[in-house]
Amino acid sequence: MRSNIRTDDKVKILTGKDKGKIGKVLKVDRKKDRVLVENINMITRHVKPSAQNRQGGMVKSEAAIHVSNVMLMCNKCMTPVRIKMKYLEDGKKVRVCRKCSENI
Repeated sequence: MRSNIRTDDKVKILTGKDKGKIGKVLKVDRKKDRVLVENINMITRHVKPSAQNRQGGMVKSEAAIHVSNVMLMCNKCMTPVRIKMKYLEDGKKVRVCRKCSENI
């Protein structure tokens, strides 16, 4: 599945326990069609004491969610939008908001 979401994009969560929240994309896994969003889909993992983590205990971290469950946010109109691709004069492709025609 081809996705137009990239690292450092703002996205809105469409489904799940964090529905309606907005976060920044930390990582994109194109092979598995998953994204890691900051402070979204938090899980608790029990960790044994080790050299890196002497204390051990419960560690909270983000879990990846499917690309189809997030939607890109436009910086200008601040709404979740679908995008279209536009070619500039120098041949570069740019993502453009369908609602306000602003470059994303």
